[in-house]
Amino acid sequence: MSFNERDFKGFTFRSGPVKSTVKQNSSFWWNDNDDTDVDEFLGLDTEVKKGKDLVALAGYKRAISNFVNIVTEDNIPVVFNSKDESYTDGKKVVIGSNIDDKKFDVAVGLALHEGSHIKLSDFDLLKNLEFEIPQEIYVLAEGVGVNKMTVISTIKNILNYVEDRRIDSFIFKTSPGYKSYYHSMYEKYFYSKNVDKGLLSDEFRTEEIDSYMFRIINLHNKNRQLGSLKGLKEIASLINLGNIQRGGLENTDDCFKISCDVMSVILKSIEPIKPQSQDSDSDDESDDNQEENNSGGSNTISDEELQDAIDSDSIDVPSENSGNDDGSDSVELTERQKSMLKKHFEKQEKFLNGDVQKTNLNKKEKNDIKAIEESGATYENVGDGVPNDSWSGSVSKGTKCLVVRKLTQSLIDSGQFNCASSYNQSSYNRSYSDRYNFVEEGLRLGSMLGRKLQVRGEESSLKYSRQDSGKIDKRLIAELGFGNSNVFQTTFTERYNKAYLHISVDASGSMGGNKWNKAMTSCVAMIKACDMAGNIDVVVTIRTTHSKNHSQGVPMIMVCYDSRTDKLQKVKSLFGALDVSGTTPEGLCFEAIEKDLIPGNSNQDSYFINYSDGQPYYDNGEIYYSGERAEVHTKKMCDGMRAKGISVLSYFISDYDVSDDCYDVRSFKKMYGKDAEFISPTNMMSVAKTMNKKFLEV
Repeated sequence: MSFNERDFKGFTFRSGPVKSTVKQNSSFWWNDNDDTDVDEFLGLDTEVKKGKDLVALAGYKRAISNFVNIVTEDNIPVVFNSKDESYTDGKKVVIGSNIDDKKFDVAVGLALHEGSHIKLSDFDLLKNLEFEIPQEIYVLAEGVGVNKMTVISTIKNILNYVEDRRIDSFIFKTSPGYKSYYHSMYEKYFYSKNVDKGLLSDEFRTEEIDSYMFRIINLHNKNRQLGSLKGLKEIASLINLGNIQRGGLENTDDCFKISCDVMSVILKSIEPIKPQSQDSDSDDESDDNQEENNSGGSNTISDEELQDAIDSDSIDVPSENSGNDDGSDSVELTERQKSMLKKHFEKQEKFLNGDVQKTNLNKKEKNDIKAIEESGATYENVGDGVPNDSWSGSVSKGTKCLVVRKLTQSLIDSGQFNCASSYNQSSYNRSYSDRYNFVEEGLRLGSMLGRKLQVRGEESSLKYSRQDSGKIDKRLIAELGFGNSNVFQTTFTERYNKAYLHISVDASGSMGGNKWNKAMTSCVAMIKACDMAGNIDVVVTIRTTHSKNHSQGVPMIMVCYDSRTDKLQKVKSLFGALDVSGTTPEGLCFEAIEKDLIPGNSNQDSYFINYSDGQPYYDNGEIYYSGERAEVHTKKMCDGMRAKGISVLSYFISDYDVSDDCYDVRSFKKMYGKDAEFISPTNMMSVAKTMNKKFLEV
């Protein structure tokens, strides 16, 4: 059953967006120009930016799924709209792909509403709606010239409206913390100034089904004008919004019965529909009468005058019990205003009927998002408080950093990231002569180093006998009779601490060629050696920038290998896809993963190894990360690691000799400490040998 995404704000009769000083989830909607075209909200006739941010969409989907599952207390799937997904099957929530930070609250509200229908509504009733409608309603409709299909569609729309009120009232009472998401949805759709104008105008005041539907689906608006149509007050009493809020309707069947009662009132109130030939004979007379009525009972008003009247509440809006809201004081809309109102009402009906156009994902985008979800990719906020410059004193509010927590073949095939792509993979595998095979070389050298490290998995025990305390040595029990009381033994067991090693490699463009190949050879060698040791966990990350669909890109750090979850085969099959790209965000990437690093303690040795070839640099308009400000921030991140018991070892890789008075040297030592080392690519294996030596220290 297509119960649709819209509601009213706590059943309060009101009009237009609320101006609030309280910051809510949807605070981005509170602005002076809040008469936003409903097209944007519905996804109709809107231009979707090319090149969607699939990482962001995967994050939105994950968050919305969590919200839906929490509110419904059920594992209801949330999927993006695509040609092979059904929107009305009552089993999953379908969201459009035209989502960004500003539209997120509305998208959550829509998903929560749809999810609550899946949990609480009877979708089977709609399938048999034609046969559930009492026969007397069809007879009544036939008497006024309304056909059967119109009866069915009208009752369906009334049912949708009433059921929506019941469902959302339930969620408001059981999950009040999620109201703000619903409010964002309501403000964007129901409290439109176009509707306010239409309700106060002389439009939709003729006893026709369209007029009743327009007034019914806007009953929660304070400008509802109950005297505008015969029977509308009775309809409002039947629906009784206040009673719904108090739990007066318990299920979909209750809502259906009320919808049938409302339909009966409509059919008893409308004028019989005349054949077309009779209407044509009296067209002129009707036009003359309409012109006379318009000139006598209403006055034309401009857009600005009508808006000012609504904003200032200068139009007298009668109360529910008064009888003078019959249109005698209504205003006449211009042709343009009438056209806008008609268009808006048509979209209201489409929305009510579930005919809402949502932006599709194509097959590739759908598969790519699945790959991104499997990789655990998220955006983390970093760099908050980093100075923008040295003279104004202003600081950055930070920027996003993309963290990809798992490298997979499907992620490589997606082509989302230049640093890990199928192009790199095919180029690497094409011929060893075309590209240095750092995987094979690293595994070979790692095997040599790993033979020494294998002793880390061994334990050595030394037993001391004839002690005055400890465990009784059964072999000495007989000596107790000869006065020897030293019949105890103690055992001293020596073992190595468990170790955690995080290797982070600068994958910016300047690291290309020999520096990258040698750095990755060193990484693979340590992975292999630690795998042989058995009690050393190794995590390898590369850091760069991700510029797909971002004009300036975002910092990015990718977990390429984690021995706690990955097998060595992953190095052999996927590392060939890795290569350099982008700039050097350095400390911003460190900040993004700081909570994932394992602290050191008396039973755990932790190391963080950095490979890089220069100073940090990154700029995207939100943050300018370079020079002293970047050095200070990177140092702060390294100091934070040391405070957690993590030893930081950093290696500056250079193709040329550097001196102590070189700016690069001073900058590097400022960031990473006085023990930072400067090596050439040809000496990268010395890093692995140094780590092996450390691992063998007791």
